[in-house]
Amino acid sequence: MSNFSRRTFVTTALGGAAALAMPGIRRAEAASFNYKYANNLQLSHPLNIRAKEAADAIAEETGGDMKIQIFPSSQLGGDTETLSQLRAGAVEFFTLSGLILSTLVPVTAINGVGFAFPDYGTVWKAMDGELGAHVRGEISKYGILAMEKIWDNGFRQTTSRSKPIETPADLEGFKIRVPVSPLWTSMYEAFGAAPTSINFSEVYTSLQTGVVEGQENPLAILQTAKLYEVQKYCSMTNHMWDGFWFLANQERWEALPEDIRNVVAKHLNAAAVKERADVEALNASLAETLQEEGMAFNSPEAGPFREKLRSAKFYETWQEKFGPTAWGLLEQAVGKLA
Repeated sequence: MSNFSRRTFVTTALGGAAALAMPGIRRAEAASFNYKYANNLQLSHPLNIRAKEAADAIAEETGGDMKIQIFPSSQLGGDTETLSQLRAGAVEFFTLSGLILSTLVPVTAINGVGFAFPDYGTVWKAMDGELGAHVRGEISKYGILAMEKIWDNGFRQTTSRSKPIETPADLEGFKIRVPVSPLWTSMYEAFGAAPTSINFSEVYTSLQTGVVEGQENPLAILQTAKLYEVQKYCSMTNHMWDGFWFLANQERWEALPEDIRNVVAKHLNAAAVKERADVEALNASLAETLQEEGMAFNSPEAGPFREKLRSAKFYETWQEKFGPTAWGLLEQAVGKLA
């Protein structure tokens, strides 16, 4: 059970991003590795809190030989730009939604198939199992290593400035921000909406200025990014589950001695499991907090949305795009979709 409280989530301010070296066991001729880790989330998000804990533990266990400096809140650029930096080796580590990574590795979007996962048990069955292993194998073909455990971004909800989303008809003509990902665009087009791809670093301003009317994200991100300041309604659609792959530049990863690689992987994967519990607990409690900030909540039925996607051939289309192997592993975990 997570020890991470809502109070800790809302109030924690992390001072300093770099991991501090602590006493540990050194090799006779110790090398020093200083790697950069970038992400697009605020310091108060569980991902950054658990990543900082992992970085500290790695520095301690390696006797300061391995230091990971954290750059949160898209400090090194938007998602697309930072992914390019990762591939070039300018950034060694990067956490990115598989739905956005799909612009490079198409199969990584498969966890975002609309209304596929009914609950967390089904998510981890798939992503810690054969489907996740298949996706990591595909990522490796692009010079990128994905850590074994995917980090949780939570089930995604739909927010709006002007109206609640109760039925698929409410999405017709709706100007909604989506990440830079073909799967998102395809799903909202199936609903008759008007999706606009915008990097996360520009979401708040786009909502504030009316470039888009709504967006969709897990509740934890609504809180940390203060999107409640520019959105009124939150519809608990649970339309997608989203996670962050912890990515490493393959060449820079292999430049690390094997013992350091083992320490890094151990602590990052352990941190991912802790972060999952944090996010699940927070998303279960944040509705009350966001209501206090002025957001109005409703809980639409998933069935009509799923049927709309089925009738629009959304599942059929993506079954063909992902191919029989990946789609078969998805349905093995969640049941028949197409």
